[in-house]
Amino acid sequence: MYPILKKEFNSFFASPIAYLVIGVFLLINGLFLFIFNDDFNILNAGFADVTPFFYLAPWVFLFLIPAITMKSFADEFNTGTIELLKTKPISDWQIVLGKFWASLLLVCIAIVPTFIYVYTVFQLGNPTGNIDFGSTIGSYIGLLFLAATYTSVGLFTSTLSKNQIVAFILGVFITFFLFYGFDAIATSFRDSSLTIQQLGINEHFKSISRGVIDTRDIIYFLSVTFFFLFITKTRLDNE
Repeated sequence: MYPILKKEFNSFFASPIAYLVIGVFLLINGLFLFIFNDDFNILNAGFADVTPFFYLAPWVFLFLIPAITMKSFADEFNTGTIELLKTKPISDWQIVLGKFWASLLLVCIAIVPTFIYVYTVFQLGNPTGNIDFGSTIGSYIGLLFLAATYTSVGLFTSTLSKNQIVAFILGVFITFFLFYGFDAIATSFRDSSLTIQQLGINEHFKSISRGVIDTRDIIYFLSVTFFFLFITKTRLDNE
């Protein structure tokens, strides 16, 4: 697995992909959180709170993570290198997990600079340091689980087409449905709305973001992530 992880990770930084992903992620968040006069602006909120970042980040990742993963297998299928890769003494699981961890590691690197938002809010608090660290830590943990789920979806959609743009669009569509689709459907079913919402990512992400780590939320994220990795591996077996 490690050779695949290393190869994929190095390929991100050998091209503009990694720099664009990190730069675009920080630029979009910076504009909405500090520049644009909108509901996400921390400076206009009247109180020091980093919550707007955690409302915004899942929507930004909804586009950026499929952009990272769209070439993972689509490019291999298009160039025919997947056949060469499968002749190596590595299993299909090692190929899938190597690509998964390489993509997720890039997302984690993009998240690290956002700690400056927490420091900024820490300094803006009245008194200084008046920040809910429990909620903030929980939100970062939830964001990592969410990113892992998005990444697994993106890897799966990259096996569905040799065209990277098609893989990207499918990735955005499926992650959007998993994140927001069940919430939208729940509005039509009042009696069972909570049950339907719990099928989606957003409900579990919000739960972890409260600062309480519930095993049900962790099991949900791990289950969805494993499911998409499994069907990715199955698609690879059939190629």
